[in-house]
Amino acid sequence: MRVLVTRPEPDGLKLKGLLEERGHEATVEPLMRVALEAPADIDLEGIGALIATSRNALRALRSHPALHEARSLRLYVVGSGTAEEARNLGFQEIVKGPGTAADLAPVIASTLDPSSEILLHLRGENVAGHLREELDALGFRVAEAIVYRMLAAQSLSSAVRWQISRGELDAVLLMSPQTAAIYKRLIIKHELAGAAGSMVHLCLSDAVASRLAGLGSIPIEIAEAPSLQEMLALTDLAHAQSGRD
Repeated sequence: MRVLVTRPEPDGLKLKGLLEERGHEATVEPLMRVALEAPADIDLEGIGALIATSRNALRALRSHPALHEARSLRLYVVGSGTAEEARNLGFQEIVKGPGTAADLAPVIASTLDPSSEILLHLRGENVAGHLREELDALGFRVAEAIVYRMLAAQSLSSAVRWQISRGELDAVLLMSPQTAAIYKRLIIKHELAGAAGSMVHLCLSDAVASRLAGLGSIPIEIAEAPSLQEMLALTDLAHAQSGRD
């Protein structure tokens, strides 16, 4: 299957490799660029635990002076990729939530006393969901440090526009609501909505798929669970259903 990968780098190239190992062809077209902008001073005094719902938040700490102190704290993460990034940075106590950021609040509440712990959420400029509000409602005190921004692509490359217009791509992988919104905007901008109908749109979740509203009757498939492995499985399934060799 010929797949368009829309993840930012370096995750886009990693996903390309995983797809090619499974026999697919992959074109990488990042629809967002990560700008790591951790503040010079991240105050960890009085912080009982950290939260990272994206591996980019941890990448922002890689060369930060606060990393040494941060590694001594319990870290709550979403996703196996973020957990792996945390291990690579030397974090010892990592608690991985079962799915998305929305699932993380109950995990935190089951392991921490809200009356005695202050949490620090290392996050991007824009986040999906309402994790802080959910933790506030449970009695937690939550501080936030914005350590990265996502910069949206302003156009699709000429090569990808040509591939879509000529039916040279069978599927597009969309891993976040923000990515899906950018994809829709650029498809409309380049007048490719009709051609996009020949591709199956493989979405991480219902929230991702909902951002494609307005593109017409495009094929959409949604992963059984919001994880990279389920997205790879969904790609394999879409390939099998397409009947392509």
